[in-house]
Amino acid sequence: MIKIENIDVYGFETAIRGARNPMNSWDRMDSCYNNGEFEIGENDYDLLRRLTIAGPEHRKWNRMVTVTMDITAPLYWWKEFDTYKVGTVANSCSTMHKIQAKKFELNDFSHEHLLEGGLLHLHDTIELLNEARKIFNNFDYFEPKLEEAYSFEVTKKDVWWQMVQLLPTSYNQKRTVHLNYEVLGTIYHQRRHHKLDEWVEFCDTIKTLPYSEFITREFE
Repeated sequence: MIKIENIDVYGFETAIRGARNPMNSWDRMDSCYNNGEFEIGENDYDLLRRLTIAGPEHRKWNRMVTVTMDITAPLYWWKEFDTYKVGTVANSCSTMHKIQAKKFELNDFSHEHLLEGGLLHLHDTIELLNEARKIFNNFDYFEPKLEEAYSFEVTKKDVWWQMVQLLPTSYNQKRTVHLNYEVLGTIYHQRRHHKLDEWVEFCDTIKTLPYSEFITREFE
């Protein structure tokens, strides 16, 4: 499961200005805003297309087009996303500080491909997580009972560890990410045929961005 929302794209005007710096060809700029939307003119489009096809050392302008979005996806997908360190920034909802904030529910986990046995195990894990959460949030009440149940002292942090280490990689985490058209191009070409549904959906979203052909390099 992946949910992508609050997409914002900006920086085309600045990128085009920069792309024209090497040849001092600013007088050929023909892009403009139309009803609040930036439209790339014919001259500018041709320049950007040629620079894009010429290779990464020539399409530096691509790195100046910024994309921000909110992504909710399972931890197993985020592990792969985190391999893209250059040109990306992310702020995530914390599983360290807020793991106990709400009750765990089935929809907090990506489970669309689980068979019956897997779903049963996931339900059992959710029950264990919620039991640890209840104890953590009411530790003063449960502390004497824990002392009776175990032959050693159980601290509140010990209970916190139960949630952290039991949490499956199918847990859906939300992050706000900052990328650019160049890194999105790298992701698209490396992941568009990936076996994970989340990557396929992410690449489909890339193709909906303004002038996405400069990302996919698929020109007519």
